[in-house]
Amino acid sequence: METIKFLTDEDFQSAILDGVRRRLRDLDIVSVQEAGLRTSRDPQVLEFAASENRILLTHDVRTMETHARARLALGKPMPGVIIIRQQVPIIRAIDGIILVAECSQPEEWNEKIQFLPL
Repeated sequence: METIKFLTDEDFQSAILDGVRRRLRDLDIVSVQEAGLRTSRDPQVLEFAASENRILLTHDVRTMETHARARLALGKPMPGVIIIRQQVPIIRAIDGIILVAECSQPEEWNEKIQFLPL
């Protein structure tokens, strides 16, 4: 069984990332910074996520959703994008990511753009 892997976007709240890592120590989750993509544009981040089969976690409602939809329209692979609005309380965001990680399979998110909390 394949496990879910995540990539967090450049401006993703570190408190959420840290909280997820504390609760699920074995979860494969990396930040754009850790992946060496600090100044990369959205299409490059989506391409990296696809090449690594990582679901992208982002707060970027304004542009990332547009780029993800454009990628899908071109028929390019996309393991999924989960958008968490900045206003979502940190604990709710952490709980939502944990729920996705523990209760779903990677293929369930393929080509999906989903807002959290569910």
